[in-house]
Amino acid sequence: MTTTDASPRELIQRTLRGDRAALARAISWVENEQPLAIEVLDACFAASGRARRIGITGPPGAGKSTLVTRLARAWRACGESVAIVAVDPTSPFSGGALLGDRVRMGELAGDPGVFIRSMATRGSLGGLAVHTAQVCDVLDAAGFSRILIETVGVGQSELEVAQTADTTAVVLVPESGDGVQAMKAGLMEIGDLFIINKADREGAERGAYAVRSALELRTARTEWVPPVVLTVASQGTGVGEVLDQIEAHLAHLETTGGLQQRRRQRAGQRLHDVLRGRMWLEFRARVPEPEWRQFVERLAARELTPDAAADALMARARDGSGVTPSP
Repeated sequence: MTTTDASPRELIQRTLRGDRAALARAISWVENEQPLAIEVLDACFAASGRARRIGITGPPGAGKSTLVTRLARAWRACGESVAIVAVDPTSPFSGGALLGDRVRMGELAGDPGVFIRSMATRGSLGGLAVHTAQVCDVLDAAGFSRILIETVGVGQSELEVAQTADTTAVVLVPESGDGVQAMKAGLMEIGDLFIINKADREGAERGAYAVRSALELRTARTEWVPPVVLTVASQGTGVGEVLDQIEAHLAHLETTGGLQQRRRQRAGQRLHDVLRGRMWLEFRARVPEPEWRQFVERLAARELTPDAAADALMARARDGSGVTPSP
């Protein structure tokens, strides 16, 4: 039986057994918000919680995909199964996305212990696809022990990575090692590990020093001091140390209770996101489209302030009566 013909229950059972075709279809249901996606997510959420989730972020061109490929191979050599969620930006004009990570990670093709899924941000400003956390739950439930989340790398909103991953690695290059610029990007606050990739270029040591100096200014002090590792991912140099530091951080979280704390925070964020999405849909369902357009037109003409329009629309949604914006 193909996955197209499978019932939701059969699809879920096959996904939980790690069936690749079923897993790919289940993820598509989640991404496309199919009506039966909630049934899949509920089953996978109950079976998740075993995998370790590692976020890999940083500016475009830092070599994240190459590093992810090397890390996946290193974990496979240790007997771990690896899933990769690679998030690509969506064009604000065409709505399309390149989704080219399968090309860049071609050397992993054919490995039964590796699963690669490219996702589009679909307008998410943080660089993470809207359903990344849910997709990670599905991959977790399917039995993968390490889930690598590679993000677009668009600056300050990369805080979303820290909310999705257990450990976050920030990948920089020697040219982006300026401590002030790194702090402006917000990356210094979320990284558990900093990697200066392409360290065969001039200025790598200087960049590492700048990052270490910036880390000393972090407001949030913890027992874990983020290490700074130099790598040349294209040659495999330093990748072993990166893997060791990631595993060391995961072990630190386990022994200090930090892992459970991060997962509680993640659960709270997930609840917030689900409620916000449902409340927005319920709100829009209560406001007829012509009325919505009327408010937008009045707002665009500066006849209403955003706060006044929001107050009127909220009142409309609460009592269910038609509201015409007053002049």
